[in-house]
Amino acid sequence: MGTTNGNQSGHRLIALVGAAGAGKTSLAEALLHAAGATNRLGKVDEGNSIGDANAEARARGGSTELNLMHFSYLGEEFGIVDAPGAVGFSADATRGVAIADLAIVVVDPDPARAPLAAPALRTLDELGVPHLVFVNRIDQARGSIRDLLEALQPMSVSPLIARQLPIRDGDRVTGFVDLALERAFSYQPGKASERVDIPDNLKSEEQDARTHMLEQLADHDDTLLEQLLMDETPEDKRIFADLHHETEDNLGVSVLFGSATGEWGVRRLLKALRHDGPTHEITEQRLSVEAPALYGMKLSNGSAVGRMMLARNFGGTVSEGTEYGTRGGKTVKIGAILAVQGDKTEKLGEAAPGQVVAIAKIENWRAGDWVAEGGKLPPPVEIDLPAKNVALAIEPEERKDDVRLTSALAKIVEEDAGLGVEQDGHEIRLTGVTEDHVRTALQRLENRYGVKVKSKRPQVAYRESIRKPVEVRGRHKKQSGGHGQYGDVVISIRPLARGEGFRFTEQVKGGNVPRQYFPAVEAGVKDAMEKGPLGFPVVDVEVTLLDGSYHSVDSSELAFRTAGRIAMSDALKEAKPHLLEPMHKLSIVCPTNASGKVSSSLASRRGQMLGMVPRDGWDGWDRIDMMLPTAELDGLEAELRSLSQGLASYEAEYDHLAELNGSLADQIVAREADDTQPA
Repeated sequence: MGTTNGNQSGHRLIALVGAAGAGKTSLAEALLHAAGATNRLGKVDEGNSIGDANAEARARGGSTELNLMHFSYLGEEFGIVDAPGAVGFSADATRGVAIADLAIVVVDPDPARAPLAAPALRTLDELGVPHLVFVNRIDQARGSIRDLLEALQPMSVSPLIARQLPIRDGDRVTGFVDLALERAFSYQPGKASERVDIPDNLKSEEQDARTHMLEQLADHDDTLLEQLLMDETPEDKRIFADLHHETEDNLGVSVLFGSATGEWGVRRLLKALRHDGPTHEITEQRLSVEAPALYGMKLSNGSAVGRMMLARNFGGTVSEGTEYGTRGGKTVKIGAILAVQGDKTEKLGEAAPGQVVAIAKIENWRAGDWVAEGGKLPPPVEIDLPAKNVALAIEPEERKDDVRLTSALAKIVEEDAGLGVEQDGHEIRLTGVTEDHVRTALQRLENRYGVKVKSKRPQVAYRESIRKPVEVRGRHKKQSGGHGQYGDVVISIRPLARGEGFRFTEQVKGGNVPRQYFPAVEAGVKDAMEKGPLGFPVVDVEVTLLDGSYHSVDSSELAFRTAGRIAMSDALKEAKPHLLEPMHKLSIVCPTNASGKVSSSLASRRGQMLGMVPRDGWDGWDRIDMMLPTAELDGLEAELRSLSQGLASYEAEYDHLAELNGSLADQIVAREADDTQPA
């Protein structure tokens, strides 16, 4: 990100990714402070950070949406996309990560927590985004860096390249040796590290670690390999060129460490970003950008400037008033262009190549879409969004807010690709990735759009059907002065195979029921099916109109509709009704060491195992396929994560209705009867 007088040669975009609690936002604050973009080091736990400035993030003490920041360092311009670590909020920033030049995977120094980095590392490999690893809170490290790298390596397609060796004073890390420069540094809180001599007790270990790093680089540099075989000392220039090449081409992943809150190692990280990170031109090649274009990362509706798109500019300079084309052939007129620093904006004259900006008052442009000069659009950016497995039924606290709720829901769904809205009968459902995600969205509805809502668990779509065929007469006769009401029908009903739905036929002979009343009888039958004897909609039934009688004066469509409803209600009671529950097919992915616990949890929820296989392309992970009653999905997401260090996830898809009998069925029917009793 730049300023109004920024370097017009181009901007680089850095994405911060990793598990929740790894310290990404704290690292962003440290980068800004060390680069001189701020005059104080913001603290997340004190609520004064530039990132996580929205009310929801402050309340939960963690990121709830993408944060944008920018800084200059040694004459070069950098933007930051701070991606939420909690899986529920990951969809909000995935688009920003996908178009970054370089990602920093922030990890905890504890080897036992290394698996938490797996989703971020795998996603970056799949997207082809160059990245490095920053081991945060190194001052709290108790295990060895070697153990941490051994735990992380199975999760990375490319080899991890340790760039530094820790210097310890007892159990505490106090500095590092730069293996490329062969120089030692002592950490100085809030200041640049101080150069010191390499400790004597580390010299042998440093030589071994440096040799290993050079051997990794030599895998892709024949000249360096020859120098090593000849026992020659390579020039620093060659080593740094190789490190840049490894990073830019995704051949290796550099590993550095430090402490964001103490600003340890942050200036060394800044140098790595400047020297090793790809430029926006490399990213343009990766994304196949051939003409000036803008990629929309995120829409925001809550700002003072109205509907605003956070976007990255590629291929040239763009000014206010420029018109770009969309994939659908529409035109987007570029409004005011703003630099973004957390929740603050500053108007710019134009956006430089590679710069991330906010564009105000835009129309005809959705997040995740390109707009381009002359409609020369790059191919879509393919990303995988997390499944929306959690839902809450909502309604406004005050009926007068019905329309405002509809408008506000449309806006928050537009802003966050992880949210969705469903309508099931009279029930409005807000869907999201996790319980925390959906609850936070409800807070956003109130904080940003002033709409308070009540929420509850969605109703499970139980159904009922029948076991045996029956034949029943239904008669409606009413005389109350003037024309009366008369309708008389004989119907037969029989069960259909599961999933066949409803069929209505007629076999009336002799005109006993005039043909014009057939639709009314069918409508009455459907009325009765809306709530069967057990209290739920009826499915998979065939109804045949066999006979009946009519009155030339008193018969009417209403009378025959009523007769059809009476006949169907009586028939359903006699046809041995039974309860059906919806079943979902689940595909769960989790680390192999959690598979047993996950399988047991699903079995306790009446799950039926369909199979378990290794997860394709993920060493040490499994995929479990399971059939599970829809009623058992409640709370499943949180339980699976608690059994797997927060790593298990699943996708669920409705599959079929299954018969439910016994005490559980009796409880559900009784509960439905209680719920429908008048207060």
